Amino acid sequence: MTPEPTPVRIEVALPTGTTTVSADWTPGTGDDVVLIAHGAGAGKDHPFLVGYDRALVALGYTTLRFSFPYAEQGRRMPGPAAHAVATWHAVVAEARARAPRAAVWATGKSYGGRMASQAVAEGLVVEGLVYLGYPLHPPGRPDKPRVAHLPSITVPQLFIEGTADPFIQPIAQLDDAVAGCQDARVHWVEGGGHSFEVKGHRRPPAEVGADIASVVDAFVAARRG
Repeated sequence: MTPEPTPVRIEVALPTGTTTVSADWTPGTGDDVVLIAHGAGAGKDHPFLVGYDRALVALGYTTLRFSFPYAEQGRRMPGPAAHAVATWHAVVAEARARAPRAAVWATGKSYGGRMASQAVAEGLVVEGLVYLGYPLHPPGRPDKPRVAHLPSITVPQLFIEGTADPFIQPIAQLDDAVAGCQDARVHWVEGGGHSFEVKGHRRPPAEVGADIASVVDAFVAARRG
């Protein structure tokens, strides 16, 4: 039987003062903790992320799924990047305090994953990064790439991307970005959009998220050796 999550509060030291964010901690049976961040337009309890979370727990992972401060405060638009980076630091510290001997993996949907990459590029220590739809650039704006920091990241990176995602067109641009990383690979979801939805194949978001968990499991297992 899959264990139920425990609600927790995580204190985050922002440049503007201290705040707290809500999170869900679910213990697994293995030695890895997977952190789960939401995207810019949906909170931590979106069905996609809940399905992804529950599937990871069923595979034995401990998970910590959390909110960014702007979402916690009921705002729709992300705050400064520094706030998201500070939140990532606080969440990693929380995970390491709760599971001192565990390997910690940072994963995030779109914006959440991009902010994790920025935090790691600036010194945050995790075992690896997984992007659930990395937003390479705003849709239709390949002239605005968000890649300058990626080559400085030394830990393994996995980009899970839909081939029809407007945030990575043209695909060759993402291929070039990944090739410029020190240790990175891509897992493609054929025909998938930004949330891995496939035209003509309607599936519940929770089910789509659950499927992504097996890709992350394979990545972690390979890196774990």
